[in-house]
Amino acid sequence: MRILLIAALAMLPHVAHAVGDNDGGGGGGNGGGSNDGGGNNDGGNNGGGSAKDDKDDVNPPMATKTTLECLEGEIWDEKTEVCVEVQGNLLDNDQRYRALRELAYAGRPAEAMAVLDTMTEGQTARVMTYRGFLLRKTGEIEAGIAAYEEAIRIDPANILARSYYGQLLVEMNELKLASLQLDAIRQHGGNGTWAESALYIAIATGKTYNF
Repeated sequence: MRILLIAALAMLPHVAHAVGDNDGGGGGGNGGGSNDGGGNNDGGNNGGGSAKDDKDDVNPPMATKTTLECLEGEIWDEKTEVCVEVQGNLLDNDQRYRALRELAYAGRPAEAMAVLDTMTEGQTARVMTYRGFLLRKTGEIEAGIAAYEEAIRIDPANILARSYYGQLLVEMNELKLASLQLDAIRQHGGNGTWAESALYIAIATGKTYNF
């Protein structure tokens, strides 16, 4: 784990240069930064992390029949109004993404990871952001760090990944490194976003988020 943190430190001198080139550029849709790993419907598919928040991703997910009625391995399909198998063809990646967020917030990270594994968009920024989040919540810290770093490599402006990574660093008592992620969020145009405020609060209070 220490090696991963040293690698993260080694990358930091390049952050300012990258920010200067992109000046707050965004990745797919309002995905990264403000969401829990993802983006708006368009950005979510591209998996980015622009500086603007998506309202569906900055608030705790509302409970649906996915967590209230469906069996394990099933997701509520609002189109057909039935619980369907997560691996079925009736679901698209955005439905799976919303369901995995709901399951994670309900304290069912293993089921959320199973849903994430059925997404077919590849290793997009939102997939890797939320993979890092779920790995972190299940205690696989080093794997979580690697996933966050891959999400940021895909899209350096993925402020959500930076916020979650920073919150993990807070949990590890690496406040200086967490503050550097907060600086990077702001340099990428994330002032006033959920990603910024959540990490700021985490650094100040130790409180991190479950969505």
